Amino acid sequence: MPTARAALAAAVVLTAATAAGAAAVTPQPPPPTPVAAEPLSMSSWIDRAVRRMPLEQKVGQLFVATVWGKSATEEHPTNLAHYGVGTPAEVVERFHVGGVIYFNNSGTDNIDSPAQLARFSNGLQRAALRSGPHLPLIVAIDQEGGNVTRVEAPATEHPSAMAIGAGRSERDARTSAAVNGRELRAMGVNQNFAPVADVNSNPLNPVIGARSFSSDPDLSARLVTAQIGGFQDGKPAETVSSSAKHFPGHGDAATDSHTGLPRIDRSAEQWRAVDLPPFRAAVAAGIDSIMTAHIQFPSLDPSGVPATLSRPILTDLLREELGFDGLIVTDALGMQGVREMFDDAEIPVMALEAGVDQLLMPADFPLAYDAVLDAVRSGRIAEARIDESVRRVLKQKWERGIIARPLVDERALPKKVGTPQNLAAVQALTDRTTTVLRNDDDVLPLAAPGDVLVVGIGDTVNQAKTPTQLATALGGTALPTGSRPTDAVIAQAEAAAADADTVVVLTNNLSANTQQRTLLTRLLATGKPIVAVATQVPYDAGFVDAPTWVATYSWRGVSMNSLAKVLLGRTSPVGRLPVAVPDGADPSVERYPFGHGLSW
Repeated sequence: MPTARAALAAAVVLTAATAAGAAAVTPQPPPPTPVAAEPLSMSSWIDRAVRRMPLEQKVGQLFVATVWGKSATEEHPTNLAHYGVGTPAEVVERFHVGGVIYFNNSGTDNIDSPAQLARFSNGLQRAALRSGPHLPLIVAIDQEGGNVTRVEAPATEHPSAMAIGAGRSERDARTSAAVNGRELRAMGVNQNFAPVADVNSNPLNPVIGARSFSSDPDLSARLVTAQIGGFQDGKPAETVSSSAKHFPGHGDAATDSHTGLPRIDRSAEQWRAVDLPPFRAAVAAGIDSIMTAHIQFPSLDPSGVPATLSRPILTDLLREELGFDGLIVTDALGMQGVREMFDDAEIPVMALEAGVDQLLMPADFPLAYDAVLDAVRSGRIAEARIDESVRRVLKQKWERGIIARPLVDERALPKKVGTPQNLAAVQALTDRTTTVLRNDDDVLPLAAPGDVLVVGIGDTVNQAKTPTQLATALGGTALPTGSRPTDAVIAQAEAAAADADTVVVLTNNLSANTQQRTLLTRLLATGKPIVAVATQVPYDAGFVDAPTWVATYSWRGVSMNSLAKVLLGRTSPVGRLPVAVPDGADPSVERYPFGHGLSW
């Protein structure tokens, strides 16, 4: 990393040397450092950068923007509707944003492939470097693994956090994060909103589920710590910032904060015992950022204000009690959980007053941006408060090597992303996560599988492929039936089962998808050997009394490969439940205890 005053000034204020570097595929080396030049410390550089920025640029640095399109120069009508400009590069230039975030859904559709993403990232960084304040971007993503996977194959795909919880291995947790982080950085992404630090204490939680490592605070804390090390330890230019989410803890929610405002009614003492440990561990591990939750937590803030907007939660607890001085980033500000009580102009101002540094994805970006400017100009928020958060943003950019190396080498991508070594490492750790909950009829392993029929799973493009992928691995036949199979589809599955020796039923959230329960129940009634597989949350096993139950915690291909090995007896299942599975009809009855798992 350059340390001399001349080199760093070039990286920040866009001298001719920096401009030349921004025009190439790979960054050019800094100019030779004069022998007599004084080293420029991080704090000195930040001081100078903040002094030189007008208020409009400072405010822009606090926002992480959604952009539409798949390249920096792609004209997209939604950018024009939201921002008044057509391309992602123009969004960056017009609003001086400090960061952008990628999605492969939610309508933004930013991602085709790792190579495309690397080009996109470089294009956005060049736009940031040629416009005031001439600072490179924090480029963010949600790449948790399992269901929340934004960059898919040929990048390495990962199992869910709960699968890693079933494996119980801190080493495996760290390996998964290290592979994930290195590949993201090679694509130009330098901040990953992971790991999930929520302790999934509510089996009916509609939004966290298998995104959580466990219902056990200690296990969750240990695996969160391991993943932070995997993401952040190493050379700055080869690592990513991680972000523990969602503070103060989303694990007991009964409402999805995307669509409503959850209320958590546990006491402050219960919060300290259950929800706090993973976040305390994250702070101790030196995590770069922590994401807020759009939840009410009356025992922590009796006002009922969502945690994202709560000074008692973000400043009194997170900043002062826990001693966290990294970036506090909001969950997406377009979610209903934070919009239910306040309007879109008030939300970003209240978030900053509460102690937030990064404002993620406001519903109306120009309105939010202008609202913060107006709050400072009116005296409601002191400019010194804005400076405080800008300094944290710049510190992360410096420490994560973004200032020194904003661009990535697109030509090196095949040697860094989806490599045989990475794929093998993640497959090996996933093989240690499959959990057999029940094998009453000794169906497993399938010593002589014969004709195997695979049915079930959900409706997304990838979920629809999952039965076929597993059937191919088992040498069988697939009949994808979706998350809500109709009576006609169920009858079709019954007819197909008549010609099969074994039927594998892939389930996905039986608590909500009652038609899947009907499918499994009617297939059990055929008398054929049935292997029920919970491909997301293991709580599915509490809703239908099948004699054979397996949990994979993820429907990704890497998890299906591991499942096939277990079903065929090529590996022994060693995963153990990281949560307890209650009876679906009577949650006070425990069907399968924490730590349960069969082997052979």
